[in-house]
Amino acid sequence: MPVSQSTLPSVAKFTPWAEFDDPALESRYRRSTLAHDACQMQHAALLAAALFLLFGFADHAQVGTGRAFAWLLLMRFTVATSCILLAIALRRQPRLAHRRLPINLLCLITISGLLLTIPLRSNGFSTHLTSVLVVSMALYLLVPNRLPWTLAWNAYLIAGFTAAVLLWMPAPVGVLTSNLLLLGVVNLVGGITQLRLNRLQRLQYLSLQEERDTNRRLQAEIEERCQLERQLRHSASTDHLTGLYNRRRFFELAERELCRACRNGTPLALFMIDIDHFKQLNDSYGHRIGDQALIAVASCCQAALRDTDIIGRYGGEEFIVALPDATLNTAITIAERLRQQVSDIALSIEPAPPALSVTLGISLLYADETTLDGALQRADQALYAGKARGRNQVVVAPPGTLTAVEA
Repeated sequence: MPVSQSTLPSVAKFTPWAEFDDPALESRYRRSTLAHDACQMQHAALLAAALFLLFGFADHAQVGTGRAFAWLLLMRFTVATSCILLAIALRRQPRLAHRRLPINLLCLITISGLLLTIPLRSNGFSTHLTSVLVVSMALYLLVPNRLPWTLAWNAYLIAGFTAAVLLWMPAPVGVLTSNLLLLGVVNLVGGITQLRLNRLQRLQYLSLQEERDTNRRLQAEIEERCQLERQLRHSASTDHLTGLYNRRRFFELAERELCRACRNGTPLALFMIDIDHFKQLNDSYGHRIGDQALIAVASCCQAALRDTDIIGRYGGEEFIVALPDATLNTAITIAERLRQQVSDIALSIEPAPPALSVTLGISLLYADETTLDGALQRADQALYAGKARGRNQVVVAPPGTLTAVEA
């Protein structure tokens, strides 16, 4: 069987974002990570929802129960609800994890909600800075978004934070500059880390796929060798023309039945079958017609015998059959059925040859015999006696005599 070739490139090429340069390969990689990314995004969304709700207590402690707290509470419930809804949607449809709209819409809502806390809670600069740093790192580490989108949302976060601080929380230029540098370093480290992770994960994917391809090729080779071994075993035990067991394989199976018969005390019968006037048919019509006759008789024998019977080609136009658990009457019945069915065979040649017929010699295994030689010799003698008496008949070789069975 043919072995499929690997479709993976020998040397992978990457885009500046550390994605595969080949769109088809990148698509296969993303499909392989879909379940993991969906699970990771669910956890990130639920974590964001929990944190936004928990920080509501800090809002109450800082701004009290006034109008600002109401707006903060509304914002936090909006963000938390959006996160929970996306987590539920991802559980039902994991493919949403690789859709741009749901993930980026949640990023927009979450970052915008975070930025809205600055004018509503304008007395906690360090708290807001910490929140921005945490969200910035979370975008790189927890949200399975593509790197260009991650960078864009971090740019939006930094720009929004800077604008909000300038408008509602004026800070010294030195403080603001140092904090912006800190955010820049966080994004630089996060971006480099994301690039390395993207590249390493894709290289790992390539390695895994190559290993699987190698395993598939090895498995295919093993199956091919097993199939070849079966074919060789079949060829070694089968006559290539008739499809019956060859002589060697027949006697292997017949010896097993002999051992079983001796062990259990069950009867065992042997047939010797010879196609009548086969040499004349071969000489008159050629070997091709002779082969057709052999194949037709072999098929007829297989149809007439029982499933437990063993038949093989003995040589030339002769066949041999072992009938386990067959009494003399059973053997005669089967032999007569076989002889009659062969007589009904019609070869499709012109001019029509004489009707095919076979002569059969039957012998039973004696109770004290431990080899097939005696029964085989008696069956052979019965066969030649039948041919001497006119052919197309069944002859039985009981102890000491040869008896022809009348049709």
